[in-house]
Amino acid sequence: MALKNTQDIKPAPMSVDKEKESEKPFSPVNFWMMGGCLVLIVLGYLFMSGGGSETPEGFNPEIFSTRRIVVGPLLSFLGFLLMAFAIIWKPGKKLNFRKK
Repeated sequence: MALKNTQDIKPAPMSVDKEKESEKPFSPVNFWMMGGCLVLIVLGYLFMSGGGSETPEGFNPEIFSTRRIVVGPLLSFLGFLLMAFAIIWKPGKKLNFRKK
């Protein structure tokens, strides 16, 4: 097996390696927003989780707590809803409603 000379290897064009900022689908702000939404979703699922009763014959009324029935699903739903917003939102576009 012969090694190729360094003269035979051509460098890749610069346009392939570096994308323009306007061509990227997401900005760092989008990634931060998606990360925050992911934390909300996980927090909601953690609020919904929990143990049942210690004995199979026993009943634990803790499964009907407000934290598990209201707060947990609400946090998860808000996380999913805001995740869609974080994916769609394009930063840098400022709306100007004032007429000149």
